Amino acid sequence: MTKPLCVMLVAAEASGDERGAGLMAALRRRLGADVRFVGLGGAQMAAQGLQSPFDMSELSVLGLVEGLMAYGKVVKRADEMAALARQEQPDVAVLIDSWGFNIRVAARLKKQSPALPVVKYVAPQVWAYRAGRAKTLAQVTDHLLSIHVFDAPYFEAVGLPTTFVGNSTFSLDFGGADPEGLRSRLAIAPSAQILLVLPGSRPGEIARIMAPFAEAVARLKGERPELEIIVPAAATVAAQVRAEVAGWPFRAHVVEGEADRMSAMKAATVALACSGTVTTELAMAGAPMVVGYRLAPLTYVILKRLIRTPYVTLFNIAAQDFVAPELIQQDCNGPALAREVGRRLDDASLRESQVSAQFQALDKMGRGGPDPSEAAAQAVLDVVNSRSPAA
Repeated sequence: MTKPLCVMLVAAEASGDERGAGLMAALRRRLGADVRFVGLGGAQMAAQGLQSPFDMSELSVLGLVEGLMAYGKVVKRADEMAALARQEQPDVAVLIDSWGFNIRVAARLKKQSPALPVVKYVAPQVWAYRAGRAKTLAQVTDHLLSIHVFDAPYFEAVGLPTTFVGNSTFSLDFGGADPEGLRSRLAIAPSAQILLVLPGSRPGEIARIMAPFAEAVARLKGERPELEIIVPAAATVAAQVRAEVAGWPFRAHVVEGEADRMSAMKAATVALACSGTVTTELAMAGAPMVVGYRLAPLTYVILKRLIRTPYVTLFNIAAQDFVAPELIQQDCNGPALAREVGRRLDDASLRESQVSAQFQALDKMGRGGPDPSEAAAQAVLDVVNSRSPAA
């Protein structure tokens, strides 16, 4: 009797958890009971049957300074992942996003088991900064699964085979979203404008971004008392978000869970969002947005010298235009955020034109292509089969 394929997956943040869960489901559709999973993930991967040895949220660090402060913990947890691989003897390892952690895991896996195929799912953004990471990745992994059409040349040039699988965000199905039902449950009038506030999924993001976001919301509520506020909280920071919102001097609805989050995106008049995967999700939902972001001051100074693109939002990069306004670092302040959000709340034609431009940018990014999780599953199996003795 052939033993089940053992797949090791390592995800250390919310976006990786979502991609990992999709990949697990797609592999199980192909292999049924003939696959088992080990590694690290979050709630969505746990729902697919993964048992993690520790909470991945402790690795969701943000920025260069925070990364240095967490270095000891990152090294310890990377060692634990290598030990887990020695114990479980996986047939393939798939390391999802989380560059700072997973590049260390990859190095350890390759050192202890050179024959183990190691796949990196999501490339470092070498087209934006730190081009040398392409060569670093090629030294410790065997294959790259890319979510951007413009990734491959940078990595194939240094000898790393790359498969474009697409952005898993594009497989989100908003067909089950129920914005009217959400309004009803939250006692929000059908005609009321809704501002969606998305402050991030990492503790560091909440710590830096919540204050200017809260000031912006307070200004908007002062000018528009009927404005309704919904704050979807990622599982990794739900308690932190609830504690922050509890101190706001006006009503705001904190919602949790994927169903309510997607319904809220469809219900939103405008969104105020932390830069990240959520901006693509909002664009998919047809929500116009204003993007804000803050890093640790030293991290920002260093990155500003390294980054080669003026944009941080992926669909802005694809469009080569500020389709959604980006207010970064000192520009991410209450008055500026409130001004940009207010313009959109007050101008339906501006909202419509922004949504149209966001859709066009998503098409450039590959929206409408094959299901990314299915493509990723097939690519992983191709890597395994290419390494098998019968190949």
